[in-house]
Amino acid sequence: MSDPAIQDRAAGAIMGAFIGDALGLGPHWYYDLAALRRDYGDWITTYTDPKPGRYHSGLKAGQLSQGGVILRLMLRSLVERGGYDEADFCRRMDEEIFPLLNGMPVNGPGGYTQQSIRDAWRKRVQQNLPWGQAGGQADTTEAIGRTLALAVRYAFQPEELAASISSNTRLTQIDDTVVTLTVAYGAVLGLLVQGHKLNRSLSGKLMRLAKAGKLPFHTMAHTDLQPPQEDRPRDSGHFVSPDALLTPSYVATAAVDPEIRIEPAWKVSIVYGMTCAIYHQLPAAYHLTARFPNDFESAVLHAINGGGENQARAMLAGALVGAQVGLSGIPRRFLDGLDEAETLQRFAMDVASKVSESIPGLG
Repeated sequence: MSDPAIQDRAAGAIMGAFIGDALGLGPHWYYDLAALRRDYGDWITTYTDPKPGRYHSGLKAGQLSQGGVILRLMLRSLVERGGYDEADFCRRMDEEIFPLLNGMPVNGPGGYTQQSIRDAWRKRVQQNLPWGQAGGQADTTEAIGRTLALAVRYAFQPEELAASISSNTRLTQIDDTVVTLTVAYGAVLGLLVQGHKLNRSLSGKLMRLAKAGKLPFHTMAHTDLQPPQEDRPRDSGHFVSPDALLTPSYVATAAVDPEIRIEPAWKVSIVYGMTCAIYHQLPAAYHLTARFPNDFESAVLHAINGGGENQARAMLAGALVGAQVGLSGIPRRFLDGLDEAETLQRFAMDVASKVSESIPGLG
């Protein structure tokens, strides 16, 4: 037995990520906002061709970047293996992605290869190191772009969610802060697929999972950040701090506070940072998700029109808001304009069909 509402949210998260990725293909990495407006007008509303000589040059509107291509690879592995199989994922990267790379940035499927993937390619192909020794120090969101599929698949299984996301992230990014933030994003997305909202209450739910040992974050024995009545040790957990679980609700609270306004909303890129760093990207994505909980179009378009690393911002926000509105809540025009949308949606629905099967009583 499956739950149609859960499937709708799960598929919405995955397709929302693909849409966000493809929307960023043309206007990607404009740090000069005047140049962005000159090339694409005052407000980008849909998929666009990259301009000659810029990132992803030669691709067409609606196509995926390499982040989207690797997300598709992850989905295929999940579908064909019935769940996360790390050896299968690594084999696919070795056979389907790495032969198309040469170690240079402006190269490879999607027209550009991010730093963490270039680093992994060098260690695997040039140095012949095994997976497990191919990770690097990039502080970016590349791992989120593919592990969000794991967050959806294991939305009702937080221990499996955290373990699979942590392990997959470390294949290419080994900085502990990056891994912590990546797992925290996955935990947020998992709760949204369940039907929760990104609001001031969400972090409390995440902390309860951590205290129950279902998320691998250290927690303090006392609550509400009040002084303890007696000296107590931290509760056990792999990640040294729970702060990554607290950030979403802090940001969400600010996003709906009438005395804290970011106007227009695309200026989250300026407030939180325009660059690729994960600690700039996540607050902006959380903000847009909380501000536009039922408006997929506004969330992703404000993410795109903020410039900078707008592709990752839109991909992350697209998954989060897509989980809140469901596939049925995503405007049809975004699906119609997406390259290979039928194939991508089939993968999304195949994974979504497995999600509610993992819930006791529904499987």
